[in-house]
Amino acid sequence: MNTMSLKVVFLGTSSAIPVLHRSFPAIAVLRKDEVILVDCGEGTQRQMAVAKIGFCKRMKILITHLHGDHVGGLPGLLQTMSMLKRKRMLQIYGPRGIVGFVKSFLKYLKVELGYELELNEVREGVFVREKEYEIIAKRTVHSIGGYSFLLREYPRPGRFNVERARELGIPEGPLWHMLQEGKEVTVNGRVIEPSMVLGPPRPGRIVGFSGDTIPYRSLSKFFKNVDLLVFEATYSEMDSVKARENMHSTSVDAAKIASEAKAKMLALVHLSARYNDPTIIYLEAKKYHDNVVVPADLDVIEVPYPDSGEGFRVYSLKDSLKSAET
Repeated sequence: MNTMSLKVVFLGTSSAIPVLHRSFPAIAVLRKDEVILVDCGEGTQRQMAVAKIGFCKRMKILITHLHGDHVGGLPGLLQTMSMLKRKRMLQIYGPRGIVGFVKSFLKYLKVELGYELELNEVREGVFVREKEYEIIAKRTVHSIGGYSFLLREYPRPGRFNVERARELGIPEGPLWHMLQEGKEVTVNGRVIEPSMVLGPPRPGRIVGFSGDTIPYRSLSKFFKNVDLLVFEATYSEMDSVKARENMHSTSVDAAKIASEAKAKMLALVHLSARYNDPTIIYLEAKKYHDNVVVPADLDVIEVPYPDSGEGFRVYSLKDSLKSAET
């Protein structure tokens, strides 16, 4: 796997009713030293502990919408972080109402946090800009206001041409590092531009999260060319009438969106408790998209760089945990 891995950990893959093997919705994206948590259903803190995701790491929490199965775990998670002496600021982003919701439970549960909390109500468009990536929101069509999210890494500098750098007389060390970061340097009075020693920019990775929504055409455009698309498939296509009544998507809806968007991999989540065996969800989607997975709780997908020549790596943390116990 590439040295800078991007892991998507499925902490909870059920919908509004949890089952023995599927918890409420929550997905953790692990990137460098940061955790980006998408939704926080009841029990998320326990799933994080099982997955060995640190509670005191640099973290953002993105809430797709304010239905209980997507936010019910926030009070306990925030309090646990405080009890574990978290000091880093925690950022929470969500639709209109997220600020009032968090402030209310902090007030009435008398939760005193030992760290700064930054609350943000998002709108459509880019709402997070970091040095190496941005996060974009698009409105969903659901029974309550909410958003789909897109995590998009910026292009990386091209590959460093060692021979060319030596030809230009650039001494190995800090100057090479500066050029690799896209900064110009001066050697013997001559300005060396990064383009003189770097190849063309290399693409970053893109991961999309649908949230709860009925399918609509512009979603395909929003998720265009994503590496991994995590899409809700609450219902089988056989229950499409019920899906529309409850403003959710079916397995086929998700697969068609992924196919139109040319997503490299589709992960189906938010499964209704009525489906004990997800095989039907998988087989229906597979008719419309070649690369489909239906993750179980604590499954992980590692997303490779598009130019790495590597494939997606899919595995279960449960297996590694069992190995550690024996």
